[in-house]
Amino acid sequence: MNLSQARERYVRTGGVELCVAELGDADRPTVVLVHGYPDSKEVWSEVARQLAEQWHVVLYDVRGHGRSTAPKPLRGGFTLEKLTDDFLAVIDAVSPDRPVHVVGHDWGSVQSWEFVTVGRTEGRIASFTSMSGPSLDHFGHWIKQRMARPTPRRVGQLLGQGAKSWYVYMLHTPVLPELAWRGPLGRRWPRILERLEKVPPGDYPTASLPDDAAHGAWLYRDNVRARLSRPRADAHAHAPVQLITPTGDAFLSERLYDELEGWVPSLVRRSLPAKHWVPRTRPDQLASWITEFVSANESDERAGAPRRPIPQSPYAQRFGGQLVLVTGAASGIGRATAFAFAEAGARIVAVDRDADGAARTAGKARLIGAPAAWGEAVDVGDEAAMEKLAARVAAEYGTVDVLVNNAGIGLSGPFLETTAEEWKKVLDVNLWGVVHGCRFFGKQMADRGQGGHIVNMASAAAFQPSRALPAYSTSKAAVLMLSECLRAELAEKSIGVSAICPGIVNTGITGAAHFAGVDAAEQDRLRRRAGKLYGRRNYPPEKVADAILRAVVRNQAVVPVTPEARGLRLLSRLSPGALRSVARLKPPL
Repeated sequence: MNLSQARERYVRTGGVELCVAELGDADRPTVVLVHGYPDSKEVWSEVARQLAEQWHVVLYDVRGHGRSTAPKPLRGGFTLEKLTDDFLAVIDAVSPDRPVHVVGHDWGSVQSWEFVTVGRTEGRIASFTSMSGPSLDHFGHWIKQRMARPTPRRVGQLLGQGAKSWYVYMLHTPVLPELAWRGPLGRRWPRILERLEKVPPGDYPTASLPDDAAHGAWLYRDNVRARLSRPRADAHAHAPVQLITPTGDAFLSERLYDELEGWVPSLVRRSLPAKHWVPRTRPDQLASWITEFVSANESDERAGAPRRPIPQSPYAQRFGGQLVLVTGAASGIGRATAFAFAEAGARIVAVDRDADGAARTAGKARLIGAPAAWGEAVDVGDEAAMEKLAARVAAEYGTVDVLVNNAGIGLSGPFLETTAEEWKKVLDVNLWGVVHGCRFFGKQMADRGQGGHIVNMASAAAFQPSRALPAYSTSKAAVLMLSECLRAELAEKSIGVSAICPGIVNTGITGAAHFAGVDAAEQDRLRRRAGKLYGRRNYPPEKVADAILRAVVRNQAVVPVTPEARGLRLLSRLSPGALRSVARLKPPL
């Protein structure tokens, strides 16, 4: 996507002309996107397109980049003070009467920290979203604190960030960076981004990249040494700040922001499993978070979007804005899991054979915190239907960040009385449904190259043999082993895999369970008996949902949930013979 449909103007300030692009309704609140190094405003193209559906979006080429002119001479022309002059000139032109919401990435974030902490911009900024770029003042104090009181942990943090900052030293070298960018590095940079960052191919970076990168070296030379050695003591933010931290950033340590609350009175933290260039690789996530934060901090009732509170779930920092797909979401554990992710601010795709049930889950998910939610009616055991679902989700909603293969059915009865058709039915849903989900959605995660997580619903029956559950236990044991194999294979792609083994949970699965070898009357009786047993146990599905979110955060491999599941898991390791003896007992039903 390019910015060919944007309205462009030029703003003159401080001896340079800045190329400014606008999208969306100019009467709505303004969101200003500030690009980093060695980018131009086009790095925001997809984010801008999505934000423009609700906001007045403004992008500009930083001086010396894109179609903005460069200062003469270059030395001394890129100080934070002059960049602040540029910012004020732009917002005076595009939003003279109302404060703006600022979003910065990389060096766009570095300079935006200056905007939001100096007195002359106070009242002109309504909120600030920062990603992959710290305040140089905060960074300077961070370094001084660790040097003043060195401990092994603090020294390790200094050395770790020092190693990540190798490019900063290189950019301070005279002449060589310019020669590299205007030579082989400039030609190879698009391929480097595609290979290392998984940036999608297309019409970016722009043709001005070699000159942009050569000019932008002065951003570092004019500011880094001066500010790190003499950081401002008054660098406190005068607007709410949303910090988005890509956990796979190769250039910046998460530890840089440990003391940020001391500088920012109103701070919302987000973490995103992604690499550095998130405006290009995760535009859906960013657009969702930015919209949510702008809505929460927009006081003008004329705003084009309803005001939505920031999620208060303890998992909001990790899952807010992410795309989560849950199968079997119309009821039970699936529904509870969809709601738990929704409360954390995730976008939800609720999948179930029951179309009305999936739609109800999606509707309530939106009410309790999901910025968006959709219901999809699909039989997970149908390979073609699952393949079409995966393609549709990718095209309409984006790549799934967390996949929860939860759909399952119950089957009880002796092996010799279980028909081939009954075996096929339970394996189609319990095993093949998981296989289809992992194949189609897991491949999309792997191709994106930004990580993700797959949750497969196994069972305590996966490690507890039972004469009453041969087909069900076999399907769940297969899911457990599949999960272990996938975890080994996908680790190199930063995709986690967890197998959840709940145990006896009070859901509706008993009401739909099938009992082999009995007539209809006995079938109803056994279902009622099983339902009473599960009801007396009364372990709620919400606790399983919480275990699922925790498993994703901690990247746990196998998670037995209930006390009996944990006990059986331990016994299967310490004394499998005891479990075999128990398996011979007839069930109480």
